[in-house]
Amino acid sequence: MYSQRPLSYAPTPYSYTPNPARSATINLDEEVKLASSAVERDLYESLAEIYSIIVTLDGLEKAYIKDVVTEAEYTETCTRLLKQYKSSIGDETVSREFVDLETFKRTWGLECPRATERLRIGLPATVEQASHGGPTPSMGATATGQAGGASGSLILAATENFITFLDALKLNMVSKDALHPLLSEVIQSVNKVTDTDFEDRGKIIQWLIALNQMRATEELSEDQARELAFDIEQAYQGFKATLN
Repeated sequence: MYSQRPLSYAPTPYSYTPNPARSATINLDEEVKLASSAVERDLYESLAEIYSIIVTLDGLEKAYIKDVVTEAEYTETCTRLLKQYKSSIGDETVSREFVDLETFKRTWGLECPRATERLRIGLPATVEQASHGGPTPSMGATATGQAGGASGSLILAATENFITFLDALKLNMVSKDALHPLLSEVIQSVNKVTDTDFEDRGKIIQWLIALNQMRATEELSEDQARELAFDIEQAYQGFKATLN
């Protein structure tokens, strides 16, 4: 047997010699800073908050499906998370780095399909689909018609929200940031009156989803605004029919 001699180009266990200059510049005890300025640090903190919101929202959706949380707890928490999400991406610097939800998820290795769908819709599931727990009664109020135990004050509030929204369209308020909050108030007040899936209720949800997917300052076209007014007027008539 011939003894094997290491090739001249093959490294041996003792062939590595550290670079003194490089070793002198590395301090293993030194804290690595993610951001080099206060602005950069704020940006990363905001992105971290968005990440946390998405993960938390996904967990909340799973808990709601498994009936681990009550409808009231779910609605309150989901509404708060959606507001925090919208507020976070509303900042111009954060929005530019965030790009959009799908890009953010790819960048940070997120899946969270339930949270993705909830953020796309922009409403808690309890608002999107009328609660089957019945309308919320008000102390000392008088029950009215087929709305079950709904009080006159709740019916009045829902009616006023419909009228306010339709008036906003007549005043040419056609941007997302003007219409989305008003239409959210409509569906939430309606759900407090009745859990009946009345005629054209689904149109309210469809428009809420459409508005949610617009940029904050984006506006509806004249044709879209006219169609929206027609659909909500029809939904208003459908709502009133449940009270008779």
